[in-house]
Amino acid sequence: MKAEVKTKKKASPQDIEIKRAYRKKRAAIITAITVIYLVIVAAAAVIIDDRHIEITVFGDAEQLAEAGESYVDPGAEAFFTGNLFGRTKSPVELRTESDVDTSRLGDYTVKYSAEAYGRSAESYRRVHVRDTTPPVISLNHEQDYLASWLVGYKEEGFTATDSFDGDLTDKVIRTETGDAVYYSVTDAAGNECSVERVIEYGISEPMIRLVGGEEVDIGASFTFEDPGFEATDESGNDLTSYVQVSGEVIPYQIGSYELNYYIMNEQGETATAHRTVNIVPQPAEEAELPEGKTIYLTFDDGPGPYTGKLLDILARYGVKATFFVTDQFPEYEDMIGRAYREGHAIGVHTYTHEFWQVYASDQAFFDDFLATEDLIYRQTGEYSKIFRFPGGTGNTVSRNYNYGIMSRMAQTMTDMGYVYFDWNVTSGDAGETTSTYKVIENVTAGCSENTINIVLQHDIKDFSVDAVASIITWGRNHGYTFRTLDTGSCRVRQDPAN
Repeated sequence: MKAEVKTKKKASPQDIEIKRAYRKKRAAIITAITVIYLVIVAAAAVIIDDRHIEITVFGDAEQLAEAGESYVDPGAEAFFTGNLFGRTKSPVELRTESDVDTSRLGDYTVKYSAEAYGRSAESYRRVHVRDTTPPVISLNHEQDYLASWLVGYKEEGFTATDSFDGDLTDKVIRTETGDAVYYSVTDAAGNECSVERVIEYGISEPMIRLVGGEEVDIGASFTFEDPGFEATDESGNDLTSYVQVSGEVIPYQIGSYELNYYIMNEQGETATAHRTVNIVPQPAEEAELPEGKTIYLTFDDGPGPYTGKLLDILARYGVKATFFVTDQFPEYEDMIGRAYREGHAIGVHTYTHEFWQVYASDQAFFDDFLATEDLIYRQTGEYSKIFRFPGGTGNTVSRNYNYGIMSRMAQTMTDMGYVYFDWNVTSGDAGETTSTYKVIENVTAGCSENTINIVLQHDIKDFSVDAVASIITWGRNHGYTFRTLDTGSCRVRQDPAN
Protein backbone atom coordinates (compact mmCIF):
# COMPACT_ATOMS: atom_id res chain seq x y z
CA MET A 1 0.00 0.00 0.00
CA LYS A 2 1.38 3.25 -0.96
CA ALA A 3 1.79 5.69 1.80
CA GLU A 4 0.07 9.03 1.72
CA VAL A 5 2.32 11.99 2.27
CA LYS A 6 0.86 15.18 3.71
CA THR A 7 2.71 18.38 3.24
CA LYS A 8 2.63 21.37 5.73
CA LYS A 9 1.48 24.57 4.37
CA LYS A 10 4.13 27.23 4.55
CA ALA A 11 3.16 30.30 6.60
CA SER A 12 2.97 33.52 4.84
CA PRO A 13 5.02 36.55 5.82
CA GLN A 14 1.91 38.22 6.94
CA ASP A 15 1.08 35.47 9.33
CA ILE A 16 4.54 35.52 10.73
CA GLU A 17 4.37 39.23 11.41
CA ILE A 18 0.99 38.82 13.07
CA LYS A 19 2.36 36.16 15.36
CA ARG A 20 5.42 38.25 16.19
CA ALA A 21 3.28 41.24 17.09
CA TYR A 22 1.13 39.06 19.26
CA ARG A 23 4.10 37.73 21.14
CA LYS A 24 5.44 41.21 21.75
CA LYS A 25 2.10 42.42 22.98
CA ARG A 26 1.81 39.50 25.31
CA ALA A 27 5.34 40.15 26.71
CA ALA A 28 4.57 43.85 27.21
CA ILE A 29 1.41 42.95 29.08
CA ILE A 30 3.32 40.56 31.27
CA THR A 31 6.02 43.17 31.91
CA ALA A 32 3.49 45.82 32.74
CA ILE A 33 1.70 43.49 35.09
CA THR A 34 5.02 42.66 36.70
CA VAL A 35 6.00 46.33 37.10
CA ILE A 36 2.62 47.15 38.52
CA TYR A 37 3.02 44.29 40.86
CA LEU A 38 6.46 45.37 41.91
CA VAL A 39 5.32 48.96 42.39
CA ILE A 40 2.41 47.77 44.44
CA VAL A 41 4.71 45.52 46.41
CA ALA A 42 7.29 48.29 46.85
CA ALA A 43 4.66 50.79 47.84
CA ALA A 44 3.26 48.28 50.26
CA ALA A 45 6.77 47.65 51.58
CA VAL A 46 7.45 51.35 52.04
CA ILE A 47 4.20 51.88 53.81
CA ILE A 48 4.44 48.83 55.94
CA ASP A 49 8.28 49.04 56.58
CA ASP A 50 8.31 52.83 57.32
CA ARG A 51 11.58 53.13 55.43
CA HIS A 52 13.55 56.25 56.49
CA ILE A 53 17.03 57.68 57.03
CA GLU A 54 18.40 57.26 60.52
CA ILE A 55 21.39 59.35 61.74
CA THR A 56 23.43 58.02 64.65
CA VAL A 57 25.51 60.62 66.49
CA PHE A 58 28.67 59.21 68.08
CA GLY A 59 29.37 60.19 71.65
CA ASP A 60 27.27 62.48 73.81
CA ALA A 61 24.83 64.84 72.24
CA GLU A 62 26.00 67.45 74.78
CA GLN A 63 29.77 67.82 74.83
CA LEU A 64 32.25 70.03 76.69
CA ALA A 65 35.18 71.42 74.71
CA GLU A 66 38.20 72.98 76.41
CA ALA A 67 38.82 76.56 75.38
CA GLY A 68 41.97 77.08 73.42
CA GLU A 69 42.31 73.44 72.47
CA SER A 70 41.42 71.84 69.16
CA TYR A 71 37.97 70.34 69.06
CA VAL A 72 37.61 66.99 67.28
CA ASP A 73 34.05 66.04 66.58
CA PRO A 74 33.29 62.34 67.26
CA GLY A 75 31.23 62.29 64.09
CA ALA A 76 28.00 60.49 63.03
CA GLU A 77 26.66 58.04 60.40
CA ALA A 78 23.42 57.69 58.38
CA PHE A 79 21.63 54.56 57.07
CA PHE A 80 18.23 53.67 55.61
CA THR A 81 16.28 51.58 58.03
CA GLY A 82 12.76 50.23 58.46
CA ASN A 83 10.48 48.05 60.54
CA LEU A 84 10.53 45.00 58.31
CA PHE A 85 13.85 44.92 56.55
CA GLY A 86 16.09 46.73 59.05
CA ARG A 87 19.13 48.86 58.20
CA THR A 88 20.76 48.83 54.83
CA LYS A 89 24.35 47.72 54.57
CA SER A 90 25.63 50.82 52.85
CA PRO A 91 25.55 54.21 54.65
CA VAL A 92 23.86 57.22 53.23
CA GLU A 93 26.09 60.17 52.46
CA LEU A 94 26.22 62.45 55.53
CA ARG A 95 26.87 66.20 55.56
CA THR A 96 28.31 67.86 58.72
CA GLU A 97 28.03 71.59 59.51
CA SER A 98 29.81 73.01 62.61
CA ASP A 99 30.33 76.54 64.02
CA VAL A 100 32.43 75.41 67.00
CA ASP A 101 35.15 78.01 67.78
CA THR A 102 37.33 77.07 70.77
CA SER A 103 39.02 80.45 70.75
CA ARG A 104 35.82 81.90 72.16
CA LEU A 105 33.75 80.73 75.08
CA GLY A 106 30.15 79.89 74.23
CA ASP A 107 27.63 77.27 73.12
CA TYR A 108 27.84 75.93 69.59
CA THR A 109 25.92 73.50 67.33
CA VAL A 110 27.07 70.69 65.05
CA LYS A 111 24.45 69.77 62.43
CA TYR A 112 24.35 66.40 60.64
CA SER A 113 22.04 65.95 57.57
CA ALA A 114 21.43 63.30 54.89
CA GLU A 115 19.15 63.05 51.81
CA ALA A 116 18.39 60.01 49.63
CA TYR A 117 15.43 58.61 47.68
CA GLY A 118 13.24 61.47 48.59
CA ARG A 119 13.95 61.05 52.22
CA SER A 120 15.96 63.43 54.45
CA ALA A 121 17.04 63.53 58.09
CA GLU A 122 18.83 65.93 60.48
CA SER A 123 20.47 65.53 63.84
CA TYR A 124 22.33 67.93 66.15
CA ARG A 125 25.04 68.01 68.77
CA ARG A 126 25.55 70.86 71.36
CA VAL A 127 29.14 71.75 72.09
CA HIS A 128 29.88 73.96 75.11
CA VAL A 129 33.27 75.67 74.90
CA ARG A 130 34.45 76.30 78.46
CA ASP A 131 37.72 77.17 80.16
CA THR A 132 38.17 74.62 82.96
CA THR A 133 41.98 74.44 83.02
CA PRO A 134 43.58 76.41 85.88
CA PRO A 135 46.55 78.66 85.19
CA VAL A 136 50.09 77.52 85.90
CA ILE A 137 52.47 79.43 88.22
CA SER A 138 56.19 78.77 87.73
CA LEU A 139 58.69 79.86 90.39
CA ASN A 140 62.20 80.96 89.53
CA HIS A 141 65.11 79.94 91.75
CA GLU A 142 68.45 81.75 91.94
CA GLN A 143 71.35 79.42 92.52
CA ASP A 144 72.82 79.55 96.05
CA TYR A 145 70.42 82.31 97.10
CA LEU A 146 69.51 82.43 100.80
CA ALA A 147 67.19 84.98 102.35
CA SER A 148 68.17 87.22 105.26
CA TRP A 149 65.94 88.05 108.22
CA LEU A 150 67.41 91.56 108.15
CA VAL A 151 66.31 92.48 104.65
CA GLY A 152 63.69 89.81 104.17
CA TYR A 153 63.20 87.64 101.14
CA LYS A 154 64.16 89.11 97.78
CA GLU A 155 61.74 87.77 95.22
CA GLU A 156 63.50 85.45 92.77
CA GLY A 157 60.75 85.82 90.21
CA PHE A 158 57.72 83.96 88.94
CA THR A 159 55.44 83.69 85.92
CA ALA A 160 51.80 82.76 85.53
CA THR A 161 50.28 81.55 82.26
CA ASP A 162 46.87 80.29 81.25
CA SER A 163 46.13 78.17 78.21
CA PHE A 164 43.26 80.46 77.28
CA ASP A 165 43.99 83.86 78.88
CA GLY A 166 47.73 83.83 78.19
CA ASP A 167 50.15 85.66 80.49
CA LEU A 168 48.65 86.33 83.94
CA THR A 169 51.88 87.21 85.77
CA ASP A 170 50.66 90.69 86.62
CA LYS A 171 47.48 89.20 88.14
CA VAL A 172 49.34 87.06 90.69
CA ILE A 173 48.57 87.83 94.34
CA ARG A 174 51.68 87.38 96.47
CA THR A 175 51.52 86.89 100.26
CA GLU A 176 54.70 86.59 102.30
CA THR A 177 54.87 85.18 105.82
CA GLY A 178 57.89 84.60 108.02
CA ASP A 179 59.12 81.47 106.27
CA ALA A 180 57.03 81.10 103.13
CA VAL A 181 55.62 82.99 100.15
CA TYR A 182 52.21 82.10 98.76
CA TYR A 183 51.28 82.90 95.16
CA SER A 184 47.76 82.67 93.74
CA VAL A 185 46.10 83.67 90.49
CA THR A 186 42.61 83.30 89.03
CA ASP A 187 41.83 83.32 85.32
CA ALA A 188 38.84 84.99 83.71
CA ALA A 189 36.80 81.80 84.01
CA GLY A 190 37.37 81.60 87.76
CA ASN A 191 39.93 78.78 87.67
CA GLU A 192 42.46 79.27 90.47
CA CYS A 193 46.03 78.16 90.94
CA SER A 194 48.16 78.54 94.05
CA VAL A 195 51.72 77.50 94.95
CA GLU A 196 53.96 77.88 97.99
CA ARG A 197 57.63 78.76 98.17
CA VAL A 198 59.45 77.79 101.38
CA ILE A 199 62.04 80.47 102.21
CA GLU A 200 65.50 79.30 103.17
CA TYR A 201 67.37 81.75 105.38
CA GLY A 202 71.10 82.38 105.53
CA ILE A 203 70.54 84.82 108.42
CA SER A 204 67.67 84.00 110.74
CA GLU A 205 66.01 86.05 113.49
CA PRO A 206 68.68 87.07 116.01
CA MET A 207 68.73 86.81 119.77
CA ILE A 208 70.11 89.74 121.76
CA ARG A 209 72.14 88.86 124.85
CA LEU A 210 72.78 91.57 127.45
CA VAL A 211 76.19 91.57 129.08
CA GLY A 212 75.69 91.95 132.81
CA GLY A 213 72.09 90.81 132.71
CA GLU A 214 68.69 92.43 132.44
CA GLU A 215 69.21 94.62 135.51
CA VAL A 216 72.43 96.36 136.46
CA ASP A 217 73.53 98.81 139.14
CA ILE A 218 75.87 101.54 137.89
CA GLY A 219 77.50 104.22 139.96
CA ALA A 220 76.52 107.79 139.11
CA SER A 221 78.91 109.57 136.75
CA PHE A 222 78.98 112.17 134.02
CA THR A 223 78.57 109.59 131.30
CA PHE A 224 76.80 106.28 130.91
CA GLU A 225 78.63 103.39 129.33
CA ASP A 226 76.45 100.46 128.45
CA PRO A 227 77.70 97.18 129.94
CA GLY A 228 77.44 95.73 126.47
CA PHE A 229 75.37 93.38 124.35
CA GLU A 230 75.72 91.00 121.47
CA ALA A 231 73.34 89.63 118.88
CA THR A 232 73.65 86.35 117.01
CA ASP A 233 71.28 84.18 115.03
CA GLU A 234 70.87 80.42 115.26
CA SER A 235 73.65 79.93 112.71
CA GLY A 236 76.10 81.97 114.76
CA ASN A 237 76.12 85.03 112.51
CA ASP A 238 77.23 88.13 114.44
CA LEU A 239 74.54 90.81 114.12
CA THR A 240 75.65 93.02 117.01
CA SER A 241 76.29 96.00 114.75
CA TYR A 242 72.59 96.08 113.83
CA VAL A 243 71.41 96.54 117.42
CA GLN A 244 69.80 99.88 118.23
CA VAL A 245 69.14 101.15 121.72
CA SER A 246 66.26 103.35 122.83
CA GLY A 247 65.57 104.89 126.18
CA GLU A 248 67.51 107.41 128.24
CA VAL A 249 69.80 107.04 131.20
CA ILE A 250 70.73 110.19 133.09
CA PRO A 251 74.01 108.90 134.46
CA TYR A 252 74.44 111.48 137.20
CA GLN A 253 70.86 111.31 138.50
CA ILE A 254 69.99 108.57 140.96
CA GLY A 255 67.08 106.44 139.75
CA SER A 256 65.98 103.50 137.58
CA TYR A 257 65.93 103.69 133.79
CA GLU A 258 64.67 101.38 131.09
CA LEU A 259 66.65 100.63 127.94
CA ASN A 260 65.29 98.76 124.94
CA TYR A 261 67.64 96.92 122.62
CA TYR A 262 66.27 95.93 119.27
CA ILE A 263 67.03 94.97 115.71
CA MET A 264 64.33 95.92 113.24
CA ASN A 265 64.35 94.36 109.82
CA GLU A 266 63.05 95.95 106.64
CA GLN A 267 59.65 94.34 107.18
CA GLY A 268 59.24 96.05 110.55
CA GLU A 269 59.74 92.87 112.56
CA THR A 270 61.89 93.24 115.66
CA ALA A 271 64.13 91.16 117.88
CA THR A 272 64.20 92.78 121.31
CA ALA A 273 65.72 92.72 124.78
CA HIS A 274 65.16 95.00 127.77
CA ARG A 275 67.38 96.18 130.59
CA THR A 276 66.78 98.10 133.81
CA VAL A 277 69.66 100.41 134.72
CA ASN A 278 69.80 101.53 138.33
CA ILE A 279 71.95 104.62 138.81
CA VAL A 280 73.22 104.42 142.37
CA PRO A 281 75.55 106.67 144.40
CA GLN A 282 79.26 106.00 144.06
CA PRO A 283 80.83 104.47 147.16
CA ALA A 284 81.79 107.33 149.45
CA GLU A 285 85.14 107.42 151.20
CA GLU A 286 84.82 108.09 154.89
CA ALA A 287 86.32 111.37 156.04
CA GLU A 288 88.98 111.07 158.75
CA LEU A 289 89.97 113.72 161.25
CA PRO A 290 93.67 114.43 161.13
CA GLU A 291 95.71 114.07 164.29
CA GLY A 292 96.59 117.33 166.00
CA LYS A 293 96.08 120.86 164.82
CA THR A 294 95.98 121.11 161.04
CA ILE A 295 96.08 123.82 158.41
CA TYR A 296 95.10 123.15 154.81
CA LEU A 297 96.39 125.98 152.64
CA THR A 298 94.14 126.19 149.56
CA PHE A 299 94.51 128.52 146.60
CA ASP A 300 91.75 129.32 144.10
CA ASP A 301 91.54 130.88 140.66
CA GLY A 302 95.08 130.08 139.44
CA PRO A 303 97.44 129.32 138.08
CA GLY A 304 98.46 132.84 137.30
CA PRO A 305 101.46 135.17 137.23
CA TYR A 306 102.32 134.58 140.89
CA THR A 307 101.86 130.83 141.09
CA GLY A 308 105.49 130.11 140.33
CA LYS A 309 106.58 132.43 143.14
CA LEU A 310 104.16 130.67 145.51
CA LEU A 311 105.53 127.27 144.57
CA ASP A 312 109.03 128.51 145.31
CA ILE A 313 107.96 129.64 148.78
CA LEU A 314 106.20 126.36 149.52
CA ALA A 315 109.21 124.42 148.34
CA ARG A 316 111.53 126.49 150.53
CA TYR A 317 109.45 125.71 153.61
CA GLY A 318 108.66 122.12 152.60
CA VAL A 319 104.90 122.71 152.81
CA LYS A 320 102.31 121.14 150.53
CA ALA A 321 99.15 123.00 149.55
CA THR A 322 95.97 122.41 147.54
CA PHE A 323 95.28 124.26 144.29
CA PHE A 324 91.71 124.57 142.97
CA VAL A 325 92.57 125.51 139.42
CA THR A 326 91.01 127.36 136.48
CA ASP A 327 91.99 128.22 132.93
CA GLN A 328 91.67 131.97 133.33
CA PHE A 329 95.31 132.39 132.38
CA PRO A 330 96.13 129.71 129.79
CA GLU A 331 99.73 130.87 129.50
CA TYR A 332 100.33 129.59 133.04
CA GLU A 333 98.75 126.14 132.59
CA ASP A 334 102.13 124.48 133.05
CA MET A 335 102.14 125.58 136.67
CA ILE A 336 99.49 122.89 137.29
CA GLY A 337 101.92 120.24 136.16
CA ARG A 338 104.71 121.70 138.24
CA ALA A 339 102.55 121.87 141.36
CA TYR A 340 101.48 118.24 140.86
CA ARG A 341 105.03 117.06 140.37
CA GLU A 342 106.12 118.88 143.53
CA GLY A 343 103.55 116.98 145.58
CA HIS A 344 100.74 119.50 145.84
CA ALA A 345 97.09 118.48 145.52
CA ILE A 346 95.15 119.59 142.44
CA GLY A 347 91.40 120.07 142.46
CA VAL A 348 88.75 121.45 140.11
CA HIS A 349 87.50 124.98 140.58
CA THR A 350 86.14 126.28 137.27
CA TYR A 351 87.32 126.60 133.70
CA THR A 352 86.07 130.11 132.97
CA HIS A 353 85.09 131.47 136.41
CA GLU A 354 82.20 133.23 134.65
CA PHE A 355 79.33 132.68 137.07
CA TRP A 356 76.63 133.47 134.50
CA GLN A 357 78.07 130.77 132.27
CA VAL A 358 78.95 128.16 134.89
CA TYR A 359 75.58 128.31 136.63
CA ALA A 360 73.38 128.76 133.57
CA SER A 361 72.18 125.13 133.79
CA ASP A 362 73.14 121.76 135.18
CA GLN A 363 74.69 120.83 131.86
CA ALA A 364 76.58 124.11 131.70
CA PHE A 365 78.08 123.34 135.10
CA PHE A 366 79.06 119.84 133.95
CA ASP A 367 80.63 121.15 130.75
CA ASP A 368 82.70 123.68 132.69
CA PHE A 369 83.69 121.07 135.27
CA LEU A 370 84.78 118.51 132.69
CA ALA A 371 86.75 121.09 130.76
CA THR A 372 88.72 121.74 133.94
CA GLU A 373 89.14 118.01 134.49
CA ASP A 374 90.61 117.70 131.01
CA LEU A 375 92.96 120.58 131.75
CA ILE A 376 94.18 118.81 134.89
CA TYR A 377 94.59 115.53 133.01
CA ARG A 378 96.67 117.16 130.31
CA GLN A 379 99.04 118.51 132.95
CA THR A 380 99.11 115.61 135.43
CA GLY A 381 97.94 112.48 133.60
CA GLU A 382 95.21 112.03 136.21
CA TYR A 383 91.72 113.28 136.87
CA SER A 384 90.88 114.86 140.20
CA LYS A 385 88.03 113.84 142.50
CA ILE A 386 88.13 116.97 144.70
CA PHE A 387 86.72 120.37 143.82
CA ARG A 388 85.48 123.70 145.09
CA PHE A 389 82.36 125.39 143.72
CA PRO A 390 82.97 128.81 142.16
CA GLY A 391 81.94 131.21 144.93
CA GLY A 392 81.65 128.32 147.37
CA THR A 393 78.64 126.14 148.15
CA GLY A 394 76.95 128.97 150.02
CA ASN A 395 77.10 131.51 147.18
CA THR A 396 73.92 133.43 146.39
CA VAL A 397 74.94 134.85 143.04
CA SER A 398 73.91 131.57 141.32
CA ARG A 399 70.30 132.43 142.16
CA ASN A 400 70.48 135.04 139.40
CA TYR A 401 71.02 132.34 136.77
CA ASN A 402 69.48 129.05 137.94
CA TYR A 403 67.35 128.64 141.02
CA GLY A 404 68.30 125.63 143.16
CA ILE A 405 71.38 124.68 141.20
CA MET A 406 73.69 124.68 144.24
CA SER A 407 71.53 122.21 146.15
CA ARG A 408 71.22 119.97 143.09
CA MET A 409 74.89 120.05 142.21
CA ALA A 410 76.03 119.47 145.80
CA GLN A 411 74.00 116.26 145.88
CA THR A 412 74.70 115.22 142.30
CA MET A 413 78.46 115.66 142.57
CA THR A 414 78.49 113.73 145.83
CA ASP A 415 76.49 110.91 144.21
CA MET A 416 79.14 110.76 141.49
CA GLY A 417 81.89 110.26 144.04
CA TYR A 418 83.36 113.77 143.99
CA VAL A 419 84.24 115.53 147.21
CA TYR A 420 83.85 119.27 147.49
CA PHE A 421 85.42 121.58 150.07
CA ASP A 422 84.61 125.07 151.23
CA TRP A 423 86.65 126.88 153.93
CA ASN A 424 86.38 127.96 157.52
CA VAL A 425 89.19 130.53 157.41
CA THR A 426 89.29 133.30 154.80
CA SER A 427 92.26 135.49 154.03
CA GLY A 428 90.07 138.36 152.84
CA ASP A 429 92.06 138.60 149.59
CA ALA A 430 88.90 138.21 147.46
CA GLY A 431 88.04 141.86 147.92
CA GLU A 432 88.16 142.75 151.57
CA THR A 433 91.81 143.79 151.54
CA THR A 434 94.88 144.19 149.38
CA SER A 435 97.24 144.24 152.37
CA THR A 436 99.67 141.42 152.95
CA TYR A 437 99.69 142.25 156.65
CA LYS A 438 95.87 142.04 156.78
CA VAL A 439 95.93 138.69 155.02
CA ILE A 440 98.38 137.37 157.61
CA GLU A 441 96.21 138.71 160.40
CA ASN A 442 93.01 137.26 158.98
CA VAL A 443 94.51 133.80 158.49
CA THR A 444 96.31 133.55 161.80
CA ALA A 445 93.35 134.90 163.72
CA GLY A 446 91.02 132.46 162.04
CA CYS A 447 93.25 129.45 162.54
CA SER A 448 93.80 130.23 166.19
CA GLU A 449 90.10 129.53 166.76
CA ASN A 450 90.09 126.05 165.19
CA THR A 451 91.89 122.77 165.39
CA ILE A 452 91.18 121.94 161.75
CA ASN A 453 91.48 124.84 159.29
CA ILE A 454 90.85 125.08 155.58
CA VAL A 455 92.23 128.44 154.53
CA LEU A 456 90.98 130.26 151.43
CA GLN A 457 93.54 132.28 149.46
CA HIS A 458 94.04 133.17 145.79
CA ASP A 459 97.37 132.64 144.08
CA ILE A 460 96.48 135.25 141.48
CA LYS A 461 96.89 137.95 144.17
CA ASP A 462 100.56 138.88 144.70
CA PHE A 463 99.92 140.45 148.13
CA SER A 464 98.27 137.23 149.28
CA VAL A 465 101.16 135.11 147.99
CA ASP A 466 103.54 137.39 149.90
CA ALA A 467 101.75 136.47 153.14
CA VAL A 468 102.30 132.70 152.80
CA ALA A 469 105.78 132.54 154.37
CA SER A 470 104.60 134.35 157.48
CA ILE A 471 101.50 132.15 157.75
CA ILE A 472 103.64 129.02 157.57
CA THR A 473 106.01 130.34 160.20
CA TRP A 474 103.14 131.27 162.51
CA GLY A 475 101.51 127.91 162.07
CA ARG A 476 104.56 125.92 162.84
CA ASN A 477 105.30 128.10 165.83
CA HIS A 478 101.84 127.35 167.16
CA GLY A 479 101.96 123.58 166.64
CA TYR A 480 100.02 123.28 163.36
CA THR A 481 100.75 120.71 160.67
CA PHE A 482 100.25 121.65 157.03
CA ARG A 483 98.47 119.04 154.86
CA THR A 484 96.85 118.68 151.45
CA LEU A 485 93.21 117.83 150.86
CA ASP A 486 92.09 114.53 149.39
CA THR A 487 88.85 112.55 149.19
CA GLY A 488 89.34 111.28 152.73
CA SER A 489 89.95 114.68 154.29
CA CYS A 490 87.63 116.20 156.83
CA ARG A 491 84.81 118.04 155.05
CA VAL A 492 84.46 121.70 155.77
CA ARG A 493 81.35 122.84 153.95
CA GLN A 494 78.82 125.59 153.82
CA ASP A 495 75.10 124.99 153.54
CA PRO A 496 73.81 125.65 150.00
CA ALA A 497 72.17 129.04 149.83
CA ASN A 498 70.49 128.24 146.49
